[in-house]
Amino acid sequence: MPVSLHPLIDGGLQKGSSNFSGGTLKCHCKSNPVEVKLDGNVLHNHACGCSKCWRPEGSLFSVIAVIPRDQVSVTANGNKLKVIDASAPIQRNACSECGVHLFGRIEQDHAFKGLDFVHVELSEQKGWQEPQFAAFVSSIIEQGLVAPDDAPKVREQLKGIGLESYDALSPPLMDAIATFAAKKSGKLQEKSKL
Repeated sequence: MPVSLHPLIDGGLQKGSSNFSGGTLKCHCKSNPVEVKLDGNVLHNHACGCSKCWRPEGSLFSVIAVIPRDQVSVTANGNKLKVIDASAPIQRNACSECGVHLFGRIEQDHAFKGLDFVHVELSEQKGWQEPQFAAFVSSIIEQGLVAPDDAPKVREQLKGIGLESYDALSPPLMDAIATFAAKKSGKLQEKSKL
Protein backbone atom coordinates (compact mmCIF):
# COMPACT_ATOMS: atom_id res chain seq x y z
CA MET A 1 0.00 0.00 0.00
CA PRO A 2 1.47 3.41 -0.94
CA VAL A 3 2.54 5.74 1.86
CA SER A 4 2.12 9.52 1.86
CA LEU A 5 5.24 10.91 0.25
CA HIS A 6 3.92 14.51 0.28
CA PRO A 7 0.46 15.93 -0.53
CA LEU A 8 1.89 17.81 -3.52
CA ILE A 9 3.10 14.61 -5.22
CA ASP A 10 0.95 11.79 -3.81
CA GLY A 11 -1.44 12.01 -6.77
CA GLY A 12 1.42 12.24 -9.28
CA LEU A 13 3.43 15.16 -10.59
CA GLN A 14 1.60 18.17 -11.94
CA LYS A 15 3.70 19.86 -14.62
CA GLY A 16 4.56 23.48 -13.92
CA SER A 17 4.23 26.34 -16.38
CA SER A 18 7.30 27.64 -18.21
CA ASN A 19 5.92 31.20 -18.10
CA PHE A 20 4.82 31.16 -14.45
CA SER A 21 5.67 34.49 -12.83
CA GLY A 22 5.66 33.65 -9.11
CA GLY A 23 3.32 34.01 -6.17
CA THR A 24 3.01 34.27 -2.42
CA LEU A 25 3.80 31.73 0.29
CA LYS A 26 1.81 31.84 3.56
CA CYS A 27 2.41 30.06 6.85
CA HIS A 28 -0.44 28.07 8.47
CA CYS A 29 -1.54 30.73 10.99
CA LYS A 30 -5.28 31.45 10.69
CA SER A 31 -4.74 35.12 11.54
CA ASN A 32 -1.80 37.33 10.62
CA PRO A 33 0.09 34.73 8.57
CA VAL A 34 3.66 35.36 7.53
CA GLU A 35 3.69 36.09 3.79
CA VAL A 36 6.66 35.75 1.47
CA LYS A 37 6.51 36.92 -2.14
CA LEU A 38 8.46 35.07 -4.85
CA ASP A 39 9.06 37.14 -8.00
CA GLY A 40 9.47 34.25 -10.40
CA ASN A 41 9.36 30.50 -10.74
CA VAL A 42 11.64 28.22 -8.75
CA LEU A 43 14.69 26.23 -9.86
CA HIS A 44 15.73 22.67 -8.94
CA ASN A 45 12.51 21.71 -7.16
CA HIS A 46 12.73 18.33 -5.43
CA ALA A 47 11.33 16.03 -2.77
CA CYS A 48 13.69 15.92 0.23
CA GLY A 49 13.96 13.25 2.92
CA CYS A 50 16.50 15.05 5.13
CA SER A 51 15.80 15.69 8.80
CA LYS A 52 16.12 19.48 8.56
CA CYS A 53 13.49 20.47 5.98
CA TRP A 54 9.93 21.14 7.14
CA ARG A 55 7.36 18.64 5.91
CA PRO A 56 3.60 18.44 6.33
CA GLU A 57 2.54 16.13 9.15
CA GLY A 58 2.31 12.51 8.03
CA SER A 59 4.56 13.00 4.99
CA LEU A 60 7.85 11.21 4.45
CA PHE A 61 9.30 14.07 2.38
CA SER A 62 9.32 17.82 2.13
CA VAL A 63 9.09 19.49 -1.26
CA ILE A 64 11.72 22.18 -1.47
CA ALA A 65 12.98 24.35 -4.30
CA VAL A 66 15.49 27.13 -4.77
CA ILE A 67 14.98 30.59 -6.18
CA PRO A 68 17.40 33.53 -6.47
CA ARG A 69 17.57 35.40 -3.17
CA ASP A 70 16.77 38.74 -4.82
CA GLN A 71 13.39 37.31 -5.88
CA VAL A 72 12.32 36.60 -2.27
CA SER A 73 10.77 39.23 0.00
CA VAL A 74 8.83 39.06 3.25
CA THR A 75 5.64 41.07 2.69
CA ALA A 76 3.64 40.49 5.89
CA ASN A 77 4.26 39.62 9.55
CA GLY A 78 8.01 39.11 9.22
CA ASN A 79 8.31 39.84 12.95
CA LYS A 80 7.02 36.28 13.51
CA LEU A 81 9.96 34.68 11.67
CA LYS A 82 12.78 32.97 13.58
CA VAL A 83 15.84 31.06 12.42
CA ILE A 84 15.52 27.41 13.47
CA ASP A 85 19.25 26.57 13.76
CA ALA A 86 21.72 29.43 13.46
CA SER A 87 24.64 26.97 13.15
CA ALA A 88 23.22 25.23 10.05
CA PRO A 89 24.43 26.24 6.56
CA ILE A 90 20.82 26.90 5.52
CA GLN A 91 19.23 29.47 7.85
CA ARG A 92 15.67 28.11 7.87
CA ASN A 93 13.21 30.90 8.68
CA ALA A 94 10.05 29.53 10.32
CA CYS A 95 6.93 31.11 11.77
CA SER A 96 7.38 31.26 15.55
CA GLU A 97 3.66 30.52 16.03
CA CYS A 98 2.75 27.66 13.64
CA GLY A 99 6.29 26.34 13.01
CA VAL A 100 6.04 26.31 9.21
CA HIS A 101 9.32 27.02 7.37
CA LEU A 102 8.89 29.82 4.82
CA PHE A 103 12.40 30.10 3.38
CA GLY A 104 15.98 29.08 4.05
CA ARG A 105 18.89 31.37 3.29
CA ILE A 106 22.61 30.63 3.02
CA GLU A 107 24.78 33.40 4.48
CA GLN A 108 28.16 31.63 4.48
CA ASP A 109 30.45 30.92 1.54
CA HIS A 110 28.69 28.05 -0.23
CA ALA A 111 27.95 26.76 -3.74
CA PHE A 112 24.28 27.74 -3.30
CA LYS A 113 24.82 31.16 -1.73
CA GLY A 114 22.49 33.58 -3.46
CA LEU A 115 19.70 31.01 -3.66
CA ASP A 116 16.90 30.71 -1.10
CA PHE A 117 15.14 27.42 -0.32
CA VAL A 118 11.32 27.67 -0.42
CA HIS A 119 8.22 25.46 0.00
CA VAL A 120 5.88 26.07 -2.93
CA GLU A 121 3.04 24.07 -1.37
CA LEU A 122 2.53 27.12 0.85
CA SER A 123 1.26 29.01 -2.20
CA GLU A 124 -2.29 29.09 -3.53
CA GLN A 125 -0.98 29.92 -7.02
CA LYS A 126 -0.52 27.06 -9.49
CA GLY A 127 2.25 26.76 -12.08
CA TRP A 128 5.35 26.24 -9.92
CA GLN A 129 8.01 23.96 -11.41
CA GLU A 130 7.24 20.39 -10.39
CA PRO A 131 9.78 18.38 -8.37
CA GLN A 132 12.54 16.97 -10.58
CA PHE A 133 14.03 14.28 -8.29
CA ALA A 134 14.02 12.97 -4.70
CA ALA A 135 17.03 13.67 -2.47
CA PHE A 136 18.36 12.20 0.78
CA VAL A 137 15.97 9.26 0.47
CA SER A 138 17.88 7.00 2.88
CA SER A 139 17.49 9.67 5.58
CA ILE A 140 13.90 8.54 6.11
CA ILE A 141 15.33 5.29 7.54
CA GLU A 142 17.72 7.18 9.83
CA GLN A 143 14.81 9.24 11.19
CA GLY A 144 12.76 6.12 11.93
CA LEU A 145 10.07 7.08 9.40
CA VAL A 146 10.33 3.75 7.55
CA ALA A 147 11.97 0.41 8.24
CA PRO A 148 15.02 -0.44 6.12
CA ASP A 149 13.03 -3.21 4.40
CA ASP A 150 10.43 -0.64 3.27
CA ALA A 151 12.90 1.79 1.67
CA PRO A 152 12.89 -0.05 -1.70
CA LYS A 153 9.08 0.27 -1.77
CA VAL A 154 9.37 4.02 -1.17
CA ARG A 155 11.96 4.32 -3.96
CA GLU A 156 9.65 2.36 -6.27
CA GLN A 157 6.76 4.67 -5.37
CA LEU A 158 8.93 7.71 -6.15
CA LYS A 159 9.98 6.15 -9.45
CA GLY A 160 6.34 5.42 -10.26
CA ILE A 161 5.49 9.12 -10.16
CA GLY A 162 8.58 10.04 -12.17
CA LEU A 163 11.13 10.97 -9.50
CA GLU A 164 14.61 9.46 -9.57
CA SER A 165 15.80 8.92 -6.00
CA TYR A 166 19.24 9.81 -4.66
CA ASP A 167 20.92 9.63 -1.26
CA ALA A 168 22.36 13.10 -1.79
CA LEU A 169 21.33 15.68 -4.40
CA SER A 170 20.96 15.04 -8.12
CA PRO A 171 24.21 14.57 -10.10
CA PRO A 172 24.10 18.09 -11.66
CA LEU A 173 23.71 19.72 -8.22
CA MET A 174 26.43 17.54 -6.69
CA ASP A 175 28.66 18.55 -9.63
CA ALA A 176 27.91 22.23 -8.85
CA ILE A 177 28.98 21.72 -5.23
CA ALA A 178 32.14 19.86 -6.30
CA THR A 179 32.98 22.58 -8.84
CA PHE A 180 32.60 25.25 -6.15
CA ALA A 181 34.92 23.33 -3.81
CA ALA A 182 37.49 22.67 -6.57
CA LYS A 183 37.58 26.34 -7.60
CA LYS A 184 37.93 27.43 -3.99
CA SER A 185 40.86 25.04 -3.43
CA GLY A 186 42.50 25.85 -6.77
CA LYS A 187 42.31 22.21 -7.91
CA LEU A 188 39.93 22.71 -10.82
CA GLN A 189 41.53 21.79 -14.13
CA GLU A 190 40.79 24.31 -16.87
CA LYS A 191 40.87 21.66 -19.58
CA SER A 192 39.28 18.25 -19.43
CA LYS A 193 41.61 15.27 -19.37
CA LEU A 194 39.09 13.23 -21.34
